[in-house]
Amino acid sequence: MTALSALLRKTPGEALREYFDRPEIGLPTDFDWTVPEEHLPGPLKGAIEDMSRRQRDRILNDAERVTGLADEPGQAALYSVAEDPAYLDGLANPHARALWMFINAQDHFRHAEEVRFTEDQRRGRMWAGYMTEPGHDVQRDGAARHAFVSAIKEFSGAAHAHVDIFDRVRTTHEGDECDLVQVTIYREGRPDDLLRFDENGALVRQAYRPVFEAAVTYEPANGGIEVIANDKLTRIEMVKAAVTHLLGIEFKENRLPLRCYDLSVLLTPYDFPVDPEDGIEGVEVRELRLMPIDDSSRRVTLENMARADGTIWSMAEELFEDRTPLRDGFVITRAKLAVKLAKRPGGDRRRTLTLAITWPHGCNLKDRTATEQMIGEKYLRRWGILVDDLQLFED
Repeated sequence: MTALSALLRKTPGEALREYFDRPEIGLPTDFDWTVPEEHLPGPLKGAIEDMSRRQRDRILNDAERVTGLADEPGQAALYSVAEDPAYLDGLANPHARALWMFINAQDHFRHAEEVRFTEDQRRGRMWAGYMTEPGHDVQRDGAARHAFVSAIKEFSGAAHAHVDIFDRVRTTHEGDECDLVQVTIYREGRPDDLLRFDENGALVRQAYRPVFEAAVTYEPANGGIEVIANDKLTRIEMVKAAVTHLLGIEFKENRLPLRCYDLSVLLTPYDFPVDPEDGIEGVEVRELRLMPIDDSSRRVTLENMARADGTIWSMAEELFEDRTPLRDGFVITRAKLAVKLAKRPGGDRRRTLTLAITWPHGCNLKDRTATEQMIGEKYLRRWGILVDDLQLFED
């Protein structure tokens, strides 16, 4: 389903009318809004197809942005910056909440997009974390902003930069909320060009300067400061500038440990202990990818399908006997675990949470719901797979 189709089908008619009735959208004034709500998508699609290309492109782009915040991580981002979360609670569904903020609180909507970007990249290759002094206010006056932006321009060579500073919350895996201040930085990159079609349909090259997004978050309660940016040098310079000019203190390079995954526990059969109250009915290892320690150019992948008899360890022993790669001399570089969850109350079927883990830093937990992230975080630590350690690899 495309973003536009999802928006039209899942958004209440009243909210759609609020969006399409705006003069800048250009929907015909005689559009019949008396059509039953469930039948609105068809006439609206027809009206959009009759618009100019520029109008259609605007609506398509708006739909992409709104539906981008309609899933669970997007909703968490909206609530993290909302002035009145209770008002959002009163709206019909996630699409209605995202569209309402898109129309009525555009700055907050953009901040929610910035939160989503930051949380999606957190603990990945673009991330770094540091400890600094707790209890400081992030300065937002003109002088502090000017000094910070000037520092960004100086180290990056950018002619232009823009900074957003706003308060937000982050929900921890334990369900608690912590207060953060986020600083989002947009800076101009070096000249580039791209291919496009001009008004006559001719293929031409157009020069432009890309805009790069980065973010810094500060948690006053504990002094934790995190940064998301494309490369190591940019990350360190942005944190240094934020600490110096926005917190007004001396920067000390006290690194937070990078989240690391150790898959060696899966070289031998493992029982995956769980707590009954979490509703986990079982855990299966569906895939292991291994690499010889002395030859990084080769990989061996073992896969045990959902309905296969036995475990991935018994399969390896049966097929390879004493030549199995599940032994000393090999390291597991990727694993897929199937966590079987009990049916939700009122649900009609069991669910399976698939965790894809790549050594040393990769995991798909950030793409999961908050509940699934909590389960994954809790048990990956218990099973000895998730460990906090100093960064093993640099850019």
